[in-house]
Amino acid sequence: MNKVQRRVLRLELAGAVFIILLGSMLHFTFELSGRNPVVGVFSAVNESVWEHLKLAYWPAVAYMGVEHRRLKTVGSFLTAKAIGICLMPVIIVSSFYAYNVFIEENLLLDILIFIVAVVTGQLASYRLMTRENLGAYGRISLITLVSMAIVFTVFTFHPPKLEVFRDPVSGNYGFQGFSKPG
Repeated sequence: MNKVQRRVLRLELAGAVFIILLGSMLHFTFELSGRNPVVGVFSAVNESVWEHLKLAYWPAVAYMGVEHRRLKTVGSFLTAKAIGICLMPVIIVSSFYAYNVFIEENLLLDILIFIVAVVTGQLASYRLMTRENLGAYGRISLITLVSMAIVFTVFTFHPPKLEVFRDPVSGNYGFQGFSKPG
């Protein structure tokens, strides 16, 4: 492992810690803010699976912004980060529904899945930045990340009436009180 690879790995692992800690805090910020809709864009507004995906996405994008100053010239930074960030919600959703086939929802397992998803996403970014040449996909990567931000924002207030968006506690969808069960 050369000096650049070590630097990238350290930053990606530090990013995993940052994302896990900030994502954990964002679980509570909506209620602590007095249910502020602006805070709800970045925080979980209910206990649905969908809302918990924001807890990985927004901190990962924030960390990518911080990390960009140090790694923008390394490999395929934007594409590697986009793939890593997209991987996180895929792992969360697939793991959550896979284990729910066999056992009831388990908070400890949910937390473990979140941690595994974040670490896997960050390690995928590391691997792609240091081993692959994906520079030609930068524009598509940026469009993907911006599209995800738009979808997370819109679906906070206007979610489809699908199970992944339903709060299992209240039965509401999205911002509670804004989008009633239907």
